[in-house]
Amino acid sequence: MFLTPPTRRTRRLTTLVVAAGATAALLAGCADSGGSTGGGDSATAFSLLTPAENKVIASELTTLSTGQCSAENTALPLDSQTVAQADVVQKITLLASQDALPVQFVAGTAQVKPDGDLGKNGLLLDYEKTLTDLGVWDDILPAAVSTIKSVYGGMVSLPYQYNIEGIFYNKQLFAANGIQEPKTWDELVAALTTLKAAGVVPLTEAGNQGWPITRLIGNYIFRDLGPDAMKAVKDGSAKLTDPEYVKAAQAIADLGAAGLFGEGITSRDTDTANAQFLSGQAAATYNGSWFLANLNDPAQNKIGAENVGFMPFPNVAGGKGDSSQWPANAGAAMATSQKLYGPKVGDWLSCIATNYGSAVMKDQGVISGFKLNTPVEDVPPLTGELQGIVNDATQTVLWFEALMDAKTTKDAQTNVALLISGSMSAQDYMALLQSDLDQAK
Repeated sequence: MFLTPPTRRTRRLTTLVVAAGATAALLAGCADSGGSTGGGDSATAFSLLTPAENKVIASELTTLSTGQCSAENTALPLDSQTVAQADVVQKITLLASQDALPVQFVAGTAQVKPDGDLGKNGLLLDYEKTLTDLGVWDDILPAAVSTIKSVYGGMVSLPYQYNIEGIFYNKQLFAANGIQEPKTWDELVAALTTLKAAGVVPLTEAGNQGWPITRLIGNYIFRDLGPDAMKAVKDGSAKLTDPEYVKAAQAIADLGAAGLFGEGITSRDTDTANAQFLSGQAAATYNGSWFLANLNDPAQNKIGAENVGFMPFPNVAGGKGDSSQWPANAGAAMATSQKLYGPKVGDWLSCIATNYGSAVMKDQGVISGFKLNTPVEDVPPLTGELQGIVNDATQTVLWFEALMDAKTTKDAQTNVALLISGSMSAQDYMALLQSDLDQAK
């Protein structure tokens, strides 16, 4: 059963799905007046709701509850539940309307933004203020802060699932073909062209998923126009149909036209793309740090982890962005209830901020957006390299669709296959998306 705090109202909804207007009214009704934080200990447990598909967070907090956070767990026992990712928005809407949000919970991106149902009704804890007051704010890495604020408009999520993205490459194939790590877009295209001539797939991606290809478009835009390029589209000061944005779509379309993704790119799935790279059939793949789990598994990685390099998306000549601005994402939002916040919850947050980074690296080989306060031994070299990048980065950029509405996002990912196969021009592709954005206003 889902544990609810003792202050839960007995009012019940007559339906699980409510209209948008009704949702806002219900949420407004359960917001604390003035939006002030709690101060008591109304929570009887550290109730936690995480996505069923992601077992890392719940597993690691359970481990901490019997170790470094055992005292906090004795005072406020961890009670962990899950919800299917597809049901998150509906579940959180229902719980909020019943005044039954757990202490910490997964939520939809739109819900936690300042103008979202949870954000505008004062239901979310401000982690920056709270962790600063607790003296542990410095345990959140600056890169993670940059990403979370960019995505959500405020510090309303903890970086349990923080990921950076870049290009993984086969060191042996690069060396065998006389290729140094490319620093510019032109150098990357030249390298991929050389690799194609050598008979390998130059750059493998899960084309049927759409997003790995749109990631390339977004990164080209950020390197060429700077880290605020998509914010300019969002606020209307620029359009995707402007020549410089179309140029980015054309650059990725050119990769497809030149065959640099290999045959069958538009139907290639994630498992196939991963297998092509890990078996040595492909020389490179754009991916995120979540790919480390595959790379560190000898059963999957036939080329050897020591033969895998990692590089940032390269610079574009004359561009306003640069390769130190790593593309990143913070996973699903993990918020804390402002109403249920009290000293015992604060103790839990302090313990998490202090210990989670090292613990999840040690126990699961996963990087996060928390500082590693305790040295972790026997970390795979590439994992340590990526954690070092996260530690040192100060500014990140988002992905192409991060600031788009659902319809525009779907059209971007669905139609990008037409772009790289030559069935849709770069101009038409960007015009379709700009039309979606205009209609969404």
